[in-house]
Amino acid sequence: MAAIDEQEYTKSFDLTIWKRLLPILGRYKKIMVLMLLINSLTAVVDVIIPLFQQYAIRHFIEGKTLDGLPAYVFAYAAAILLEAAMVVGFARRAMHVEMYMGRDMRQDLFRHLQTLSLSFYNVTPVGYLITRVMNDTNRIAANMAWSLTDMAWSLLYILGAFGAMLVLNWRLALVVITVVPVIALLTVYFEPRILHWNRRVRKLNSKITGAFNEGIGGAKTSKTLVIEEQSIGSFRELTGSMRRSAVRASRLNAVYIPLTLFFSSMTVAIVLLQGGYLVVDQVLDIATLSVFVSYAMGIFEPIQALAANLAEFIALQASIERVTGLMDETPKITDTPEVIEKYGDCFDPKRENWEPIRGDIEFKDVTFRYPDGGDNVLEHFSLHIPAGTTVAIVGETGAGKSTLVNLACRFFEPTQGQILIDGQDYRERSQLWLHSSIGYVLQSPHLFSGTVRENIRYGRLDATDEEVEAAARAVSADTVVAKLEKGWDSDVGEGGDRLSTGEKQLISFARAVLADPRIFVLDEATSSIDTQTEQLIQQAIDHLLRDRTSFLIAHRLSTIRKADMILVVRDGKIVEQGTHETLLRAKGYYHDLYSKQFAEENAAKILGA
Repeated sequence: MAAIDEQEYTKSFDLTIWKRLLPILGRYKKIMVLMLLINSLTAVVDVIIPLFQQYAIRHFIEGKTLDGLPAYVFAYAAAILLEAAMVVGFARRAMHVEMYMGRDMRQDLFRHLQTLSLSFYNVTPVGYLITRVMNDTNRIAANMAWSLTDMAWSLLYILGAFGAMLVLNWRLALVVITVVPVIALLTVYFEPRILHWNRRVRKLNSKITGAFNEGIGGAKTSKTLVIEEQSIGSFRELTGSMRRSAVRASRLNAVYIPLTLFFSSMTVAIVLLQGGYLVVDQVLDIATLSVFVSYAMGIFEPIQALAANLAEFIALQASIERVTGLMDETPKITDTPEVIEKYGDCFDPKRENWEPIRGDIEFKDVTFRYPDGGDNVLEHFSLHIPAGTTVAIVGETGAGKSTLVNLACRFFEPTQGQILIDGQDYRERSQLWLHSSIGYVLQSPHLFSGTVRENIRYGRLDATDEEVEAAARAVSADTVVAKLEKGWDSDVGEGGDRLSTGEKQLISFARAVLADPRIFVLDEATSSIDTQTEQLIQQAIDHLLRDRTSFLIAHRLSTIRKADMILVVRDGKIVEQGTHETLLRAKGYYHDLYSKQFAEENAAKILGA
């Protein structure tokens, strides 16, 4: 399955895409309407203000009198103050909309991401998600708050000024109006080109964010492999591509906007020329020409703003497509409406309806292949795992050991057949019902930013400090705490980077123990722990797994000899199953794996001695 970041957006300006913003805009309908009203009133005042100039020339200059000057000054000052108050009121509300709309979109995206299946995260770059959740939402919110209403002001002012000019002198007004179709033609030409290059910029920005995240996260690996130069080269190539695309987009804007300004300025020059002749012929007075020139020059700024905002909106479609595209992603594993009605979902669980889980698991004629196609991994596979059974899954690296566990945990669902939990098809129960009863310890544990105590408490958020510490002691994680300066309140760093891999593994063990699940999954969980530490927790694990259904995906075969059932996986298929003793007696694939590893471990001990 191709990474989702490779998806291409090729639509031209499309209103159906913009309609996707209506639900989020609807949350701010009242304040948006108020902003539009404020801007409309501001546009009316802006159209009226030049008329003060006409009155002053006719009454005070041509009339050679100062009668009524105080009233004129008061009225003019009142108009200016009203305009200033409206601008301040608009700015405050626009900032409110920008901040809260951006927050709402990020929350909606993050909430939606929680519903997506693990398969989505397997193929989606981190940079893709970060860019959409942070950068694209900020850009959309800023444009909706400021540019949208600013375009309304520009349009209303242009229409008002044209109306006033038509009343003053319709012949000169027609000269000014000729600029509109010219700008429309320029927009039709430049719009698809600006949108194309801005799409490229947004896509490359996602890749750069992902590369930056990967470079920081893999800094230790880069240094140990001495591949800094190659990493810098790859990063330089990405940033160079983005620079070239951004320059192309900027060049188009740099041509589009000045061209609109040029034609606007030419219009003003024609008005001055034609108006001058009309004044000489005494068809037009100086006062009217002065106001007309003010309108013609005043239109210059809103036309420029309208062109700039329109260009920005054209480019903004790329961000809307990317955000709505992420929102359109659907989880591969979903509960039916009937199940959600009874059991709730991950945001609103109805725990009072959850049946207790004993841990009896049955694969019933299961056939499975991964969503991206390929051959069947399992075909007509049946297996009954009684509650409290410890199942070990062994095989070489890449043999497909995790498939069975992923199916049992409902991270994937069977292509055909059923998987029963306590005799019931698990698709008739909610995912959260099952997942809340699973304790999963990964080979590469992940810790969240925060303290040791907080990370363990994620296993059960209502646990007391005493219960947290007891869970840690059960798997010897208290030995990690003893070495830290602030003990339980020591910060583990981002992703647990302040701890060693073995120490992080112990913390994740304690977290799983605190959850007290009915089903335990240990995915090569002791492979990152030294032999001495493994011996410390092995006895605790034997105790913890008692009376719980457990899956042990094992790298060290010596750790699974006590398992009730061992499944041997080869090339994605289960080729053998039985107990440790029966499989050794069979002299098959498991016997060969065990003998080979036993010899390697003995050789390592001899060399270590």
